[in-house]
Amino acid sequence: MSTTAAHAATRVDNPFVGAGVYVNPEWAAHAAAEPGGSAVSNQPTAVWMDRIAAISGGNGVMGLRDHLNAAVQQAAGKPYVFQVVIYDLPGRDCAALASNGELGPDDLPRYKSEFIDPIAAILADPAYANLRIVTTIEIDSLPNLVTNAGGTATATAACDTMKANGNYVNGVGYALAKLGAISNVYNYIDAGHHGWLGWDSNLQPAIDMMKQAATASGATVNDVQGFITNTANYSALHEPNFTIDDTVNGTSVRQSKWVDWNRYVDEASFAKAWRTKAIASGFNSNIGMLIDTSRNGWGGANRPAGPGPKTSVDAYVDGGRIDRRFQAGNWCNQSGAGLGERPKAAPEDGIAAYVWVKPPGESDGASSAIANDEGKGFDRMCDPTYTGNARNNNNMSGALANAPVAGHWFSAQFQELLKNAYPALGTGGTTDTTAPTAPTGLAATATSSSVALTWTASTDNVGVTGYDVYRGGTLIGSTNSTSFSDTGLTASTAYSYTVKAKDAAGNVSTASAALSVTTSAGGTTDTTAPTAPTNLAATTTSSSASLTWGASTDNVGVTGYNVYRGGTLIGSTTSTSYTDSGLSAATAYSYTVKAKDAAGNLSAAAAVTATTQAGTGTGSAGCTATYKVSSDWGAGFNADVTVTAGNTAIKSWKVTWTYAGNQQVTNLWNGTVSQSGQSVTVNNAGYNGAVAANGTTSFGFGASYSGSNAVPTLTCTATS
Repeated sequence: MSTTAAHAATRVDNPFVGAGVYVNPEWAAHAAAEPGGSAVSNQPTAVWMDRIAAISGGNGVMGLRDHLNAAVQQAAGKPYVFQVVIYDLPGRDCAALASNGELGPDDLPRYKSEFIDPIAAILADPAYANLRIVTTIEIDSLPNLVTNAGGTATATAACDTMKANGNYVNGVGYALAKLGAISNVYNYIDAGHHGWLGWDSNLQPAIDMMKQAATASGATVNDVQGFITNTANYSALHEPNFTIDDTVNGTSVRQSKWVDWNRYVDEASFAKAWRTKAIASGFNSNIGMLIDTSRNGWGGANRPAGPGPKTSVDAYVDGGRIDRRFQAGNWCNQSGAGLGERPKAAPEDGIAAYVWVKPPGESDGASSAIANDEGKGFDRMCDPTYTGNARNNNNMSGALANAPVAGHWFSAQFQELLKNAYPALGTGGTTDTTAPTAPTGLAATATSSSVALTWTASTDNVGVTGYDVYRGGTLIGSTNSTSFSDTGLTASTAYSYTVKAKDAAGNVSTASAALSVTTSAGGTTDTTAPTAPTNLAATTTSSSASLTWGASTDNVGVTGYNVYRGGTLIGSTTSTSYTDSGLSAATAYSYTVKAKDAAGNLSAAAAVTATTQAGTGTGSAGCTATYKVSSDWGAGFNADVTVTAGNTAIKSWKVTWTYAGNQQVTNLWNGTVSQSGQSVTVNNAGYNGAVAANGTTSFGFGASYSGSNAVPTLTCTATS
């Protein structure tokens, strides 16, 4: 074929819109050979680069260039997406064994020179310049550093090693920088799934870890097109039969053992929340989210037809939940799973595409130990007789029997996925013309200036994705839950409301029965304060501090946030960010943020300290550091510190602080620590002292204490 492309592909925000997607002929042949498999063998799936040998292929197996050549032929000059998984980090899959890789924990140089560099050289070939090349970067790696390292209950020695040596962060950063330099490559970082990172204690720290990697080894946030969730996993796209706002006999759904206080119960809501928080954390506003729907359909005879009984909160959730796993931590060859939504571009707001990154029918791992030359071990989570561990709350594994090594064809799994497909085979997932049922049970409570609406969930042949709320026939908002607050209303005034349900195909239900609500005659009896803002964080320049935080909730509605510096109110905002300017260089400031509602109730405060950078203008050196407690169990805690360079690159850094209490650092990673009494000094490790201008690195530690655990004020110094 020609070694030059007729023209380079134009850069777009969403590479999937208006484009075909590569159908992997090797996977298609496997699928078509299965009984019933021809129904889906034309679906696009990703190509996996999971070892160095996969790049060149051979022995009858297509290599990367073979696949790209085939993609060019399929494209026939039209816009076309080629999906490739980049998956061979040093010390890969530190919390499991089934997908361990060929590179050891310290093999970062080999990862760069033998894996990423050859892949980049092939992708940069002008012959492929008119393809839109979408990468999925290093599945499970960065999330493992958040939940399975650094003193957490589920920490493993292997993950502790990878967090300490920095090779996950620097490896991902190198891959992003190298591949992101190619104009038609779109990088998406793996972001776990809702059943892993959905808790408040995990979600923002995971985004912070992604930000660290996205600014390491020469990478910038501009090298990140977005994120992908549910890669090679089974979490339901939508859970239409319950929401986290539901209650049973006064008990919140969040208290059920199936939800366990997670804020998200499905992938769509998690992915959208992730995107919002990632943008607030400094990623570009045009980033997109992908969701792997290859194996999360959960159809078949066991699919619930509606909500469960309201005899208890556990019965209600269990009876209606689409995801039928024993526990969301179960990840290997799951029994009862089915093919999910077919790949589709821009299926709902905030989602760039549904994709099939994990090719259905390829094993997650062997059911028993099988000798192989791919470095893949035996993980008990793939053994159907295994009764579980702390990471899945000691539930049965739910795995299918007689599975081969990870990545090898598993006919029994493919047949299971066909049998339980949802949408069922033949419905396609893109030709849905059935609208959801109309919402019922519309009810309201009112104050003098607001109306809080609730209703009973609609049902749909595929799944309800949200609701549109109308006041007097005018659309005033949309929500994924079964509640909505309309604020800023006039006292003693009648308003009429209706609600319509919608699905991913764009079908909209008929309107609910209209509800007339009259606001009260002035004043309010609302005495419930909003919840405190979460994940308050700060980034600084030499003269300003930019604050971001997670949104609060309220029984009626949050109307805004008050921002305080040193206890003095300095401003208010209706958004979840605020910039305080006109500050002094190299100075520590203490901030708190409180949410407020229409009745004037104020939440508890969220607090953070921020130190402005040293000096002003281009060329100023120095650094700042922010301190965040990631978990606290009363007698001890874990904390993470982010170091941000000033406008000039630095070669080394030192962070110091003085505790007000008796905190004692017991272990620290990504740095060296000394403590004398209440004074703590942390110097960079050998591998993370150099930080690019305005770039970040981080360290974390565990500590013991008794009594109070106030956040200290940090001082950061650097050499350039």
